[in-house]
Amino acid sequence: MKHFKGKVAVITGAASGIGHAMGRCCAAKGMHVVLADVEREALAVTAAELRAGGASVAAVLTDVSRAEDVERLAAKTLERFEAVHLLFNNAGVGLVGPRVWETTYADWEWLLGVNLSGVVHGLRVFVPRMLDQASESHIVNTASAAGLVSPPGMGLYNACKSGVIALSETLHRELALAEARIKVSVLCPGLVRTRMPESSRNRPTTLQNEPEQEAERAVRSAKLQRDLREATEKAMSPSKVANQVFDAIRDERFFIFTHDWLDQALETRTRNVLEGRVPWIGTEG
Repeated sequence: MKHFKGKVAVITGAASGIGHAMGRCCAAKGMHVVLADVEREALAVTAAELRAGGASVAAVLTDVSRAEDVERLAAKTLERFEAVHLLFNNAGVGLVGPRVWETTYADWEWLLGVNLSGVVHGLRVFVPRMLDQASESHIVNTASAAGLVSPPGMGLYNACKSGVIALSETLHRELALAEARIKVSVLCPGLVRTRMPESSRNRPTTLQNEPEQEAERAVRSAKLQRDLREATEKAMSPSKVANQVFDAIRDERFFIFTHDWLDQALETRTRNVLEGRVPWIGTEG
């Protein structure tokens, strides 16, 4: 896709971080923008910001872990704009600290619901509609560099994002075999200046752990959490990521890597895999 003016973009997780930056970028290119997010107030503020700049915007309160919410998002999009040309399955939450054996079923249900099922719902609901359009379209699924190099303390998050990468690869191949006019990219950002360390603000009450358990976790992971917050504050801007994404869409590039270090990390990982070694990238060998 080379031309964007007048096209329709749907963005989940659009009220903050990379999603917010993508919304601004789409609006600047003259697109109709559908913003979806679970945070009502932040969603309204983002929509007002884009409208003030003259953009054509619809805002739909959406919990991507709920299939019915994504169905409603699609229905409202088609009712308002009659098409979808760019789909950004971007909504995501993070959990850093607990080791794999310390995670709870509630942890898994929360992260899998948003990070993996959210993408599944987006594809299941929107792809058939995009195929019916028979027009040039593009899907960008947000994964993470963590889905490729699997850092410790993030096992649940790593698993979700690895799943998004595998799902995106399969989707790309299946659409090509179907000779569809839909291209696919998977975004694998490194650390970006977002509110990901504050993901718990949107954790459903039904998926909360016991207060005592959370307090014990907070003590154990205090340094890791502090280091993450400090690193995030100095990280790459979401607007730079948004520009990289649009460059990739124009070039029909599948993998979108935001940070140069990932190239070398993947070379080392691949060499370790081929030689039968643990593919961990870092100081542990």
